[in-house]
Amino acid sequence: MWAELLDEGVYLCSQSTMYRILRTHNMTRERRRVATHPPRVKPELVAHQPNDVWSWDITKLAGPVRGEFYQLYVMLDIFSRYPVGWRVEYHEDADIAQDWMAELTALHGRPGAIHADRGSAMTSKNVAQLLIDLGVARSHSRPRVSNDNPFSESQFKTLKYRNDFPERFDSIEHARTWCKDFFDYLRHEHRHSALGLHTPASVYFGTAADIQAKRARVMADAYAANPNRFSSPPQPPKLPTAAWINPPTPQPKIVST
Repeated sequence: MWAELLDEGVYLCSQSTMYRILRTHNMTRERRRVATHPPRVKPELVAHQPNDVWSWDITKLAGPVRGEFYQLYVMLDIFSRYPVGWRVEYHEDADIAQDWMAELTALHGRPGAIHADRGSAMTSKNVAQLLIDLGVARSHSRPRVSNDNPFSESQFKTLKYRNDFPERFDSIEHARTWCKDFFDYLRHEHRHSALGLHTPASVYFGTAADIQAKRARVMADAYAANPNRFSSPPQPPKLPTAAWINPPTPQPKIVST
């Protein structure tokens, strides 16, 4: 208004004085559109066994030249922490993701749900339509909430904090070779604390129960041979019974009076 009057050759007061008077009479308003999007719903997923829930993500691997990156795709079973699939490509691409996920579901069966963040490949129409066709539930993290994809984030941290993780890979073949060695180790040798110190492969493929029983026998024999060493009969670490992405918040109990 102040500028319009000035353009018409009328000067009544300074700009700040005019808007102070207008505010006093409630004659100002916010002209910009105010966002009315409802808050994103917090994803809540639980896995009680392998293939209940998969989680996937893509991370960058530095190439030989500054600014050059390869893309590491990883699909993870959250109950067992078993990487059901991985691949290294030049680009993040929805078509690659779609074909890869089709291969993984053909190989391992269809999971109950697949969770991912909100990257372009993860939210693409290609991937969404594939999951609809497969009858697999689709879940996404909330924008800018890294804790909504904790299993994938944790595995990438494990990968990048290894002592032998290269600052840069010489080529995409170098990246693929290094990742193959890493994922072979992670699947079959890494004894995970959240899995009762079993490997992801033993939990995913169902051999952990037999290994657990053998561990229990070894510990029972040790207790029988020298009970004075122990305050109570020792037990092996427990196997997991569930894995959550965002456990539901307990509701407060209402106490009647």
